Amino acid sequence: MEQLKLQVSGMSCGGCVNSVTKALQAVPGVAEVKVTLESGEVQVSGTPDAAACKAAIESAGFDVVS
Repeated sequence: MEQLKLQVSGMSCGGCVNSVTKALQAVPGVAEVKVTLESGEVQVSGTPDAAACKAAIESAGFDVVS
Protein backbone atom coordinates (compact mmCIF):
# COMPACT_ATOMS: atom_id res chain seq x y z
CA MET A 1 0.00 0.00 0.00
CA GLU A 2 1.37 3.38 -1.00
CA GLN A 3 1.17 6.60 0.96
CA LEU A 4 0.82 10.04 -0.52
CA LYS A 5 1.33 13.15 1.61
CA LEU A 6 -0.02 16.51 0.51
CA GLN A 7 0.00 19.95 2.09
CA VAL A 8 -3.37 21.68 1.71
CA SER A 9 -4.17 25.31 2.41
CA GLY A 10 -7.53 26.92 2.96
CA MET A 11 -8.94 24.48 5.52
CA SER A 12 -10.28 26.22 8.62
CA CYS A 13 -12.85 23.91 10.21
CA GLY A 14 -14.21 20.41 10.53
CA GLY A 15 -16.43 20.97 7.51
CA CYS A 16 -13.34 21.65 5.42
CA VAL A 17 -11.80 18.40 6.65
CA ASN A 18 -14.98 16.54 5.68
CA SER A 19 -15.01 18.12 2.22
CA VAL A 20 -11.40 17.16 1.52
CA THR A 21 -11.94 13.65 2.90
CA LYS A 22 -15.05 13.03 0.79
CA ALA A 23 -13.38 14.39 -2.34
CA LEU A 24 -10.39 12.10 -1.90
CA GLN A 25 -12.48 9.03 -1.03
CA ALA A 26 -14.10 9.37 -4.47
CA VAL A 27 -10.71 9.00 -6.21
CA PRO A 28 -10.10 5.46 -7.51
CA GLY A 29 -7.39 3.62 -5.57
CA VAL A 30 -7.81 5.59 -2.35
CA ALA A 31 -8.21 3.25 0.63
CA GLU A 32 -7.84 5.63 3.57
CA VAL A 33 -7.65 9.39 4.10
CA LYS A 34 -6.26 11.19 7.17
CA VAL A 35 -6.56 14.96 7.34
CA THR A 36 -4.86 17.03 10.05
CA LEU A 37 -6.56 20.42 10.22
CA GLU A 38 -3.92 22.16 12.34
CA SER A 39 -0.98 21.38 10.03
CA GLY A 40 -2.93 21.15 6.77
CA GLU A 41 -1.37 17.76 6.10
CA VAL A 42 -3.32 15.14 4.18
CA GLN A 43 -2.21 11.50 4.04
CA VAL A 44 -3.73 9.22 1.44
CA SER A 45 -3.22 5.44 1.57
CA GLY A 46 -3.90 2.85 -1.12
CA THR A 47 -2.83 3.13 -4.74
CA PRO A 48 -3.69 6.79 -5.28
CA ASP A 49 -2.85 8.76 -8.41
CA ALA A 50 -1.22 11.98 -7.18
CA ALA A 51 -2.60 14.11 -10.00
CA ALA A 52 -6.14 12.81 -9.43
CA CYS A 53 -5.86 13.49 -5.70
CA LYS A 54 -4.66 17.04 -6.29
CA ALA A 55 -7.47 17.64 -8.78
CA ALA A 56 -10.06 16.32 -6.30
CA ILE A 57 -8.81 18.62 -3.55
CA GLU A 58 -8.78 21.62 -5.88
CA SER A 59 -12.28 20.85 -7.16
CA ALA A 60 -13.43 20.84 -3.52
CA GLY A 61 -12.20 24.46 -3.28
CA PHE A 62 -8.81 24.07 -1.59
CA ASP A 63 -5.22 24.56 -2.73
CA VAL A 64 -2.50 21.94 -2.76
CA VAL A 65 0.71 23.64 -1.65
CA SER A 66 3.11 20.76 -2.24
